[in-house]
Amino acid sequence: MKTAGIIGGSGFIGSYTTKKFLDEGFKVRVSATDISKTEKYSHLRSLSNAENLEIVPLNVENKEQLKAFVRDCNIIVHGGTPFQLDVQDPKKELLDPTIEGTKNFLEVLNTALGIEKVVFVASVGAYNTNFPLPPDGLGSEDMIDEVSTPFISEESHPYAQAKFIANQTVEKYIKEHPAIDFEITSVSPVGVMGKSLSKREDSTSSGLQFLFKNRIAPNPFIQMIYDTDAEFALVDVKDVADGIYNAAVKKGLHGKNYLLSSESWKVSDISAMLNGENPKGSPRIVYKNDAAIKDLEMEFNPAVVPLTDFNTN
Repeated sequence: MKTAGIIGGSGFIGSYTTKKFLDEGFKVRVSATDISKTEKYSHLRSLSNAENLEIVPLNVENKEQLKAFVRDCNIIVHGGTPFQLDVQDPKKELLDPTIEGTKNFLEVLNTALGIEKVVFVASVGAYNTNFPLPPDGLGSEDMIDEVSTPFISEESHPYAQAKFIANQTVEKYIKEHPAIDFEITSVSPVGVMGKSLSKREDSTSSGLQFLFKNRIAPNPFIQMIYDTDAEFALVDVKDVADGIYNAAVKKGLHGKNYLLSSESWKVSDISAMLNGENPKGSPRIVYKNDAAIKDLEMEFNPAVVPLTDFNTN
């Protein structure tokens, strides 16, 4: 039985990823930033095959804890970066944990043994920090794929900037280490939607769906989305977990970064679907998913599936 280490394996995406690897017969090691806060990860104990689950403490800025975490892992999924919209100190809350944590992790990989594959859960921010708006210079009818020129702006949300820089850090590492004996593959989800596996109240993805459903704007960023009726690219959280798993077990994907995306809808239509109403508009494909469909053998659910799942008990 192989072991998959999942950094951030109790979060919104991470919980589904943990479930997927357990379902597929892996031993799974999941990180906990604070092991004493059992409410953060207790929901994982009820998953099928949870007897093969191990929860260990990990601060991604602590190299010794990182070394201990990756030891004896065959596959490592790094999805443990903070995702929050309201920040008081962007450097402390987002930039340092994301960027420095990625640098530390890559440094630790140089000394690890037995690793076959590393999967980074990047973000659409790796391609466009203006998300959900288009990059500067592109119009609403333009499409974006993996060969599009990445766009970053200092005016973008700090979370997107942090994910962009972290992805650049990974790409630089791959170029500077051409002889590593394991593969590194990244996946970049767009707006991840669906039902949380936990009752955690700190999930930004669940919170965003709640805001859209109830048309609540707690900050200028969300108000801007309503004011412009922004077109929002969505993907089912279950599809993201499948994409991470497929990227982890398939060979020949070294250095690739795959967009995980389904349909794009105006936020007014997203609100309607979250309330069980029919949308007035039609979906478009803004972030292309051809590469993921081909290489990762993905089949993406339409957006209505995760938006409906969000409301199920």
